[in-house]
Amino acid sequence: MTTSDITTAQTPHVVLIGAGIMSATLGVLLKQLQPELTIEIFERLDSAAAESSDAWNNAGTGHSAFCELNYTPELPDGSIETVKAVKIAEQFEVSKQFWSYLVEQHLLPPAPTFIQSIPHMSFVWGPDNVEYLRKRHAALTQCHLFRGMEFSADPEQLRQWIPLVMDGRDPNEPVAATRMDLGTDVNFGALTRAMFQHLQQLPGVTLHFHHEVSKLRKDETGQWVVKVRDLSTDQKRKVRAPFVFIGAGGGSLPLLEKADIPEGHGFGGFPVSGQWLKCTNPEVIERHQAKVYGKAAVGSPPMSVPHLDTRMIDGKRELLFGPYAGFSTKFLKNGSFFDLPSSIQVNNIRPMISAGLHNLSLTKYLIDQVRQSPEDRLGALREYLPEARMQDWELEVAGQRVQVIKKGEKGGGVLEFGTEVVSAADGSIAALLGASPGASTAVAIMLDLLKRCFPQQLSTEAWQTKLRAMIPSYGLPLGKDAALAAEVRAHTTAVLELHVGQPAAHG
Repeated sequence: MTTSDITTAQTPHVVLIGAGIMSATLGVLLKQLQPELTIEIFERLDSAAAESSDAWNNAGTGHSAFCELNYTPELPDGSIETVKAVKIAEQFEVSKQFWSYLVEQHLLPPAPTFIQSIPHMSFVWGPDNVEYLRKRHAALTQCHLFRGMEFSADPEQLRQWIPLVMDGRDPNEPVAATRMDLGTDVNFGALTRAMFQHLQQLPGVTLHFHHEVSKLRKDETGQWVVKVRDLSTDQKRKVRAPFVFIGAGGGSLPLLEKADIPEGHGFGGFPVSGQWLKCTNPEVIERHQAKVYGKAAVGSPPMSVPHLDTRMIDGKRELLFGPYAGFSTKFLKNGSFFDLPSSIQVNNIRPMISAGLHNLSLTKYLIDQVRQSPEDRLGALREYLPEARMQDWELEVAGQRVQVIKKGEKGGGVLEFGTEVVSAADGSIAALLGASPGASTAVAIMLDLLKRCFPQQLSTEAWQTKLRAMIPSYGLPLGKDAALAAEVRAHTTAVLELHVGQPAAHG
């Protein structure tokens, strides 16, 4: 490529790569904090939220740790670890405060377009699992963020809560469930697109669809030179910016490698694909009104925790079961089969091999999932819906997730099942890697990014005042302040039009 092939654009203050929930959240935060900032956003697909943030590709639960059993492991001494669950519950409350602020300021459409009330439930069977759930309930409800969570091992009570799940079940099998009416269903696709619609109306913000970032490098002035190609016209150009955020979902790792910052060395990615069974029978959909999470199979990744999930997608009530995990070498649903092999470099090959050797059971599990027949998938569904019929369900492809592999002790590799922000020491570039709980905690993740990359501005009274206006609990531990948590929840419940204990509106 010659220099004549490249046009040089003006220099924005910020470049955001990827038009998902993370870039949307960061873009809105920055424009609220410093309205004169100029921002350019580049997305390789032709719409926002088309990959991991899309409703069909994202678990969409509003992860608040009410029902996700993988956040509360049982320790060797039999006690239940609740630290991660409390942290995620706090982070989701932060997200709700930020969304409430945007709704109140009329910067987002009315809340029911992207968030609905829906009970969050955990359901288990077998004496050991029932005892685990009883202990989990007792441990979690010691924290005020989980007060109101109900536990029952009474089949009659469970029939009222989840009739479909109880129909046809062996009456002699011990069962138990917890229920949290404060749960929500969040359509992160709708939310992300609404945030970008707001951003596009602001001065100094330009959103480019069908544009792919091919290279990143730092020039002698300390600015990042971002090479971008318009996939429609094949025109290439350079954009210079003092700050770059890589929020490209599964595509973040290859771009972080191109940036070649020391902090990014040693990171690898392990792609996990997914599929849903989608209910096509309106009568079945109508009889279930909850998000019901179970225990993951031994050796399976946390994103594969099975759940029977009532969702509101594009104004229509849906019922999904899954996700069924799988393995693909693609890092994105719309990616390339060469994504995984081309991500292997000298600085991460040892951690990746090490992580692979230490997770052979996971690899075998994923391969087994790929080989599943429709009958196998129906069998898994019948553990939750004993009377499920094949003709009521169809297969729907979900999104790709890239689990983080990072350097462990002695140069080995550790497979992480969360989100990881990787930033340069000078704060000039940051990338978000990983998956769940992801979107639900996007606001907390981006606040952490501001601390790393904009420390000077964040220390000013102007930014601090604005952050407290947007997020009243900013800087305060909600998990330790019951009065503040109650006040915040009452406000967000009202603004977001959540109706605790009542069914969500039907489409």
